[in-house]
Amino acid sequence: MNALLQAAGQAEPPALSAEQFARFCTFFHGHTGILFNEQKRYFVERRVQERIRATGSEGFRDYFALTRFEASGRELQNLVNAMTVNETYFFREDYQFATLVRGVLPDLARRRPGPIRIWSIPCSTGEEPYSIAITILEDWPDADSHDIEIYASDIDSEVLSQARAGIYGARSLHRLPVQLRARYFATLPDGRFQLHAGIRRSIEFGPVNLVDPASTARYRGMNVVFCRNLLIYFDDLSRRQAMDAIYESLAPGGFVFLGHSESMSRMSSLFRPCKIGDSVIYQKPLDGE
Repeated sequence: MNALLQAAGQAEPPALSAEQFARFCTFFHGHTGILFNEQKRYFVERRVQERIRATGSEGFRDYFALTRFEASGRELQNLVNAMTVNETYFFREDYQFATLVRGVLPDLARRRPGPIRIWSIPCSTGEEPYSIAITILEDWPDADSHDIEIYASDIDSEVLSQARAGIYGARSLHRLPVQLRARYFATLPDGRFQLHAGIRRSIEFGPVNLVDPASTARYRGMNVVFCRNLLIYFDDLSRRQAMDAIYESLAPGGFVFLGHSESMSRMSSLFRPCKIGDSVIYQKPLDGE
């Protein structure tokens, strides 16, 4: 790496000092809720050094000032994009999608009029919200009788652009049955697969930072929230803030799906646990309960 940089006439940025690493982690945690510890030092340092080079900053001090004070916030967004992890694929933890169509949606349809609103956050490159849409179309017999709105959000602007395009490699589709691939995707000349336009248009994608109340304020009246495998990167305070935001976004009686390794018990006492099918999910109490 050093030889390549020198050949390009660009010096390798110095390693972060202990003080710089701590300052950066505190700043990033305050902005995103994501807390990096010493075990993530190499990951953080490499990403910061990449952004120092990309911006032509003279060093950490110069770059850190840019991320904090740039009026447009463009480099802060670039930094967030570089630091966030987007590991996902179609039909990940698919037993929860079965719970959605066999238990949750029929319950919501029985007890409330109007549209059913589903929110996927973080949506990453779109595999989760598109899996939700496909599951509803394939496995909920009453889908045509109800107005279903699906929203998808992420803090990373780059993955949102990828999600809107709906183009995936074989790895993202490895859990998708062949017949569904044929039904919902077109094969591109380069061997990748693109979702049909009708499915892509059915999802409303937008940027959201879960620990920023102003960012989540437009999401209200949701009936289902999928928030899976995000909060493992948060500390306890940020988890509580995120759950407060999700609670406010939900209509009374709405449901939250967490990742299989996550539990609401350490995050919030506002929700009640429900065992539906093979899933433990969490419900916002109905009015009067």
